[in-house]
Amino acid sequence: MDKVVKSEGEWRVQLSPEEFHVLREAGTERPFTGEYVDTKTEGVYSCRACGAELFRSDAKFESHCGWPSFFEPSESEAVRLIDDRSHGMVRTEVRCARCDSHLGHVFRGEGYATPTDDRYCINSVSLRLQPAE
Repeated sequence: MDKVVKSEGEWRVQLSPEEFHVLREAGTERPFTGEYVDTKTEGVYSCRACGAELFRSDAKFESHCGWPSFFEPSESEAVRLIDDRSHGMVRTEVRCARCDSHLGHVFRGEGYATPTDDRYCINSVSLRLQPAE
C-alpha cells in the first residue's frame, strides 16, 4: 500500500473544516449526528481522506454508542492502532494506515455478541460508504 503524505495546507484544501478537525486533528463528531450511525446499507467503508478501504458493512453492528461500530477492519493492515492517553483516559486510537488520518477508537472486552468482542467506534465523517452493487 502506497502511503499518502500531504502538508497541513494540502489537507485543509482537500477536506471540509469538520473533516479536517476529525481526520487531521483527532477531533470527534457529536454522538448520534453522523450520517452512518444507523445506516444498514451494504458496502465498503473507505477513508474519506485517501480512499483506502477500511471496513465492510458485514462487520458493522448496533452498539448504540452514537457512532458507527465495527467488530473488525476489512484487513488487519488497513488501520494502525496507537495508545491514546489524552483526556485523562487510556484508549486505543484507530488511524488509517495509508494516510495516518484519525478515525476513532477501538474498545475491547465490552461483551458484545460479535466474533471479536472489539468495538471500532468510528466517526462517520472519517468514512465514505461505497454501496454494494
